[in-house]
Amino acid sequence: MTLQERIAAFVGLGERIDQLSNAEFEALVFRVENNNSWFTPDQVKLALQGLVNMLDEKKMKSWIGAYDLSEVKSPKSIGVLMAGNIPAVGFHDLMMVLIAGHMACVKLSSADQVLIKWLVGELESISPAFKGRVVFEEMLKAKDAYIATGSDNSARYFNYYFGKYPSVIRKNRTSVAVLDGKETPDDYRELAKDIFQYYGLGCRNVSKVFVKDASQLQDFLTAIEGYNFVVSHHKYLNNYDYNKSIYLVNGDQHLDNGFLLCKQSDELVSPVAVLYYETYEGVDALKDRLAAQAEKIQCVVSKGAWYPESVPFGKAQQPEISDYADHVDTMAFLQGLG
Repeated sequence: MTLQERIAAFVGLGERIDQLSNAEFEALVFRVENNNSWFTPDQVKLALQGLVNMLDEKKMKSWIGAYDLSEVKSPKSIGVLMAGNIPAVGFHDLMMVLIAGHMACVKLSSADQVLIKWLVGELESISPAFKGRVVFEEMLKAKDAYIATGSDNSARYFNYYFGKYPSVIRKNRTSVAVLDGKETPDDYRELAKDIFQYYGLGCRNVSKVFVKDASQLQDFLTAIEGYNFVVSHHKYLNNYDYNKSIYLVNGDQHLDNGFLLCKQSDELVSPVAVLYYETYEGVDALKDRLAAQAEKIQCVVSKGAWYPESVPFGKAQQPEISDYADHVDTMAFLQGLG
């Protein structure tokens, strides 16, 4: 396959997803949610819409233009160990490998066994030349290179086994929001998307906010009352109840609006149903604070993206094709393999 043919196949996949009938979607999400109850129809729909946006023809061609991808005479076997925290989170890595002309040897997360296989099946239907280019395996041994996504603990395991090979190994990351006190109720509701989409399980979900005055959080919690539907999910509710009981037993100060707990903390990664907060005095000091934690932060959100190198409220879970996890250019890595 030529590069143009591979690009066209993925564009076609985006069009196929966009044209799914209600019956097809319902049949798919039934299987997806049966495998992982966090992956509700709304969350799967959100993930698929993200793929449609990513697989736009103009965006694909503009993105690939930044690379010099000559045809690969000897494709490499790339081991891809996928996470399963949000629906189809490993698709981006899979696409990078295939667009680069290599073979993807995939170990799926037990939490995302259905959607990735469905996407591969649709891709192969669109372009049969991809058949055999994706292999699902339980043990990824002796591959030419590896892309592995997991926790800080699993990263040590990955480094031990794969460190002698060319590899991209990712650790825990999270995202944060910066508020300057000028936010409106509508701004808060947009920020709520960054917190609650995928129930806060993604690395692009905001788990901590930096505020100038903690009293602002009262207005925030009042403005987002429309998101109380999250406690209708039994797993989210269990997390909320558990963390609330811990705070009450320990006498920890916190704010509570019935479905989200806000607690002051120096840490970045909060538990499900908890939003950490920290106050700051000046932007320069905050920049130093975030720079010191850069290896743990995937993205920063702010109102209208006023904070340098941030994205607007409500857009954290709408990454573009060039928004690489851990800010490591996966395509450049694959291109360098030859």
